[in-house]
Amino acid sequence: MHFSISLPLKGLLIATVVALSRAAVIPSRNSPLSVLAARDTYLPPDADIGIAKPKRAAPDVGYTPTQVDCPDQKPVIRDAKDLSQQETNWLKLRSQQSIPAMKDLLGRLKIDSFDVDSYFSANANNLPNIAIAASGGGYRALLNGAGAIKAFDSREPGGTDPGSLGGLLQASTYVSGLSGGGWLVSTIFMNNFTTISALQNDARVWHFENSILEGPQHTGIAGSFDVAKYWKEVHKKVEAKKDAGFKTSITDYWGLTLAQQLINDTDGGPSYTWASIGEDANFANGNYPMPLLTTDERAPGTLAVPGTTPIYEINPFEFGTWDSTTHAFAPVKYVGTAFDNGAVPDGTKCVAGFVGLYGMATSSSLFNQFLLHVDSETQYPKAIRDIVKDILTDVSNDEFDIANWQPNPFAGYQGDSALGASTDNAASQDLTMCDGGEDAQNVPFHPLLQNNRKIDTIFAVDSTADSNNWPIGSTLVATSKWAKSPNAKDASFPEVPDNNTIVNLQLNNHPSFYGCDAGTADPPPPLIVYLPNSPYTYWSNVSTFAMKHDQFDRDNIILNGYNVVTMGNATADSTWPTCVGCAIMKRSWDRTKTQIPDACTQCFTKYCWTGKTASDPPTSTYEPIMWNNPKGGSPITVEPTATGNTDPTCTPDNNKRNWFKSKYDEDVKGCQPTSATTATTDTSSITPTPTPTP
Repeated sequence: MHFSISLPLKGLLIATVVALSRAAVIPSRNSPLSVLAARDTYLPPDADIGIAKPKRAAPDVGYTPTQVDCPDQKPVIRDAKDLSQQETNWLKLRSQQSIPAMKDLLGRLKIDSFDVDSYFSANANNLPNIAIAASGGGYRALLNGAGAIKAFDSREPGGTDPGSLGGLLQASTYVSGLSGGGWLVSTIFMNNFTTISALQNDARVWHFENSILEGPQHTGIAGSFDVAKYWKEVHKKVEAKKDAGFKTSITDYWGLTLAQQLINDTDGGPSYTWASIGEDANFANGNYPMPLLTTDERAPGTLAVPGTTPIYEINPFEFGTWDSTTHAFAPVKYVGTAFDNGAVPDGTKCVAGFVGLYGMATSSSLFNQFLLHVDSETQYPKAIRDIVKDILTDVSNDEFDIANWQPNPFAGYQGDSALGASTDNAASQDLTMCDGGEDAQNVPFHPLLQNNRKIDTIFAVDSTADSNNWPIGSTLVATSKWAKSPNAKDASFPEVPDNNTIVNLQLNNHPSFYGCDAGTADPPPPLIVYLPNSPYTYWSNVSTFAMKHDQFDRDNIILNGYNVVTMGNATADSTWPTCVGCAIMKRSWDRTKTQIPDACTQCFTKYCWTGKTASDPPTSTYEPIMWNNPKGGSPITVEPTATGNTDPTCTPDNNKRNWFKSKYDEDVKGCQPTSATTATTDTSSITPTPTPTP
């Protein structure tokens, strides 16, 4: 029996996932913590890691947007014909920090016959510009993405050891996120660009064993839970916003409750805004990358569709879109002000404090469903469910995933017709936004593809739940479709294969590169380093809607994400660190017409998609095996026959993934699928075990 893989539209699937259960594939608590990692990256809560505990960005005005005097030079809406002056000025400062970090990183990645110092000195105006993108996918995406950021951060223990990728974060110009990946970006940057280790070891945040329904453990007396008080305080903040004349929705509740787990401050830091990140001295001086969130515009009663749905970004300076539907930006500090045709009318006060937790919640508004169906969440005590229901009595469940940004900053704005901007939003006082992944573009490529930003390489961490909560590249296909639409006239994206090819050629169970040969295009698209979630040391495919994760799950998913992007500290491929360096340099070499080093030619042969296709429908759903231990104490039955392997030498001891071969290669060797059957799951013997003590 054959089946076709189609692009999932999350908006069509919501009704089927309200159970919010764990994935059918359940991680094993008996698996070894790490076999691939060259060092133990697990840190107990009381570990002395030599990194300061998370701090917060400077507070702004509070959760309720507040009227303030406009500055002497009143804020205006600008056409999106180029970067803002603020971002342009910031980029000059950022390069002073990112380029030395990149030199250091490339020196450790050791590309044979490439003199980093000489090249950087001779080509100061043609050096690489890189970015990181973290996909959506709930806590799975947050934690898998955290593993990637941990691997890319030179401040982490062992981050600059030989073969490590620490420093890639410091060398990056931008870090984008949406939905669960947006939570990751928000928790790092709203805590003053802290480290993942510091978040793991902080007493106030990242305790995902406590559901947002219950609230953080420190909300009660002597560390106990006080659920009623917790929800009363949340409700009070939402009502204050409503009383101030702003429309409220379930998105407000979602942002305020989620922040309790992510922001290290009283009540989750309701007064911290995206504008306050821009005003933080370390960010303003270019000491760390620019965070970006993406969110989709969606009118009530419609679906988000790739290629037609406008995509907006939130950054520390602005909120707006490059898409031709509006093609304009508003100063993020003053979103909430009643702009009219791009200006603040005479006698009108400015408003500050609108884009804080509400921005983070808007990018993940799909999760509003969790709160609205709380009555079905029987794993929580009835008393807790009743409290939440009482609080949310007046919240409609119509269009539950829409966040209303009212007043619409682009109301009356006519734009620059020469730039192709339309007036789609000009007639409405409401701007309705939804989860940034509802158009199937679940990796936030959009802000990084804009030609004005001149990004050379994007490290794309994909935690999408395409098949059994594993990614199969649907986000690549969706973004490719968008890039060919009129909305993307100022953006570039490389050619990518169809979903069936990605699965059949096994391009989704190891890193792969896209756009390797597009460097001579005008303008060239970024080279995409695609890093799909895959089981190296842990079954990290937990359900998108699983709202509780104990410390064992949390730290093992992070560790697996670390191993995904490092290929197990180069255990799976000893040349991987070098290949990362080659990917960073590729576009710069293209511009300077520099001969590619032999080591990089070998890397590109290994990791670049060549244009080969294998579009026949797969004969079964995608089911990866764990790289280092197919059984690994897991309740999942992974016998050779269960994964379609018929080679008699393919035993659990030697069943390592053959990364670069598939059944479509003539010289295929090792444990490869020759027919497809579905692995079975036996959950009857699964019993909870205490969190281990390292």
